[in-house]
Amino acid sequence: MKRISIVFGTRPEAIKMAPVIQQLRKVEEFEVSVCFTGQHKEMVLPLIDFFDLKIDSMLDVMQPNQSLATLTSTLVRELDSYVASFKPDIVLVQGDTTTAFCAALVSFYRKIKVGHIEAGLRTHTIDSPFPEEFNRQVIGKVTAFHFVPTNVAKRNLLDEGVPSESIYLTGNTVIDALQFAVKKIDTNSDSYKVEFDWLKADTKMVLITGHRRENFGVGFENICKAISTLAQNNPDCLFVYPVHLNPNVQEPVNRILNGLQNIKLIPPADYISFTQLMEKSFFILTDSGGVQEEAPSLNKPILVMRESTERMEVVDAGAAVLVGTDPVRIVNYAQKLINDDKFYKSMANVANPYGNGKAAEEIASILLKNL
Repeated sequence: MKRISIVFGTRPEAIKMAPVIQQLRKVEEFEVSVCFTGQHKEMVLPLIDFFDLKIDSMLDVMQPNQSLATLTSTLVRELDSYVASFKPDIVLVQGDTTTAFCAALVSFYRKIKVGHIEAGLRTHTIDSPFPEEFNRQVIGKVTAFHFVPTNVAKRNLLDEGVPSESIYLTGNTVIDALQFAVKKIDTNSDSYKVEFDWLKADTKMVLITGHRRENFGVGFENICKAISTLAQNNPDCLFVYPVHLNPNVQEPVNRILNGLQNIKLIPPADYISFTQLMEKSFFILTDSGGVQEEAPSLNKPILVMRESTERMEVVDAGAAVLVGTDPVRIVNYAQKLINDDKFYKSMANVANPYGNGKAAEEIASILLKNL
């Protein structure tokens, strides 16, 4: 029996790892251990119940106002102890978080194979996004199984000299999770119903998310100015913004947007609530990687408020536009989506380049054949 360790720490990791955990636990040949590091403790715990995940090891690595260096050192120490205890044949990590980076580093030190889910994403600018681009490049250096979501990601790895036999095109597990969530919400509507009594059925609702470090400061100021302009120019539209708790986000958002009649600032939404908000939205303004992957499956156009993205597939497919933090560009493209029905439909009716919801099954099959 092969031992598989799955490590995650943040909400996006939990969402994207959930289908993998569900699939691997079905395989009799695998002994699966799930380690949650606690990076996003409050945001992840509801997902553990929603996806019916069993956590075998729960760490508590977060401290108030700790630096990335302090977080990294704590994660390395705690994960090394966990790995030494479980003795896995492979450690699976997801994406580009500090948890994923540290789990891969510890595995490398102990000569344990690493499987990287959502491998091959690149901006090729080491500090954008920060520190995620650095994390994923380093993870790629020590990975034995690269599970890539798209052919673009595969090409990135091949260009870096990664052997083709270690790269597996699977699609992105976020689509598996989204399909699971939508089905569960729809079939248990009473249990998972979220009331948005302020959201009228005939109102065009623009959903907004923003949290990226590289946008802190002037970037967020510009984003907020653009949203303010859009709200004033489109009084019949409702702009809904679940505001991240980071003070670098809270301060400019509340200072610039609070008090505008058709802007609804709400607390950060849990996965269930946010999935329903995405379904109800007209289009989405975001700097989130996960939203870029999910929205096309719900036929929602995306305006990406970043200067670069490692998810160019959705832009190339026509479902998203990279608008950066330039307020003029944000306003112009948003206004075009609101006013131009033909343009809107051209972005809304695009096949999702990140897969069909079978990524976790594919990953389980690959591991069963190759471990």
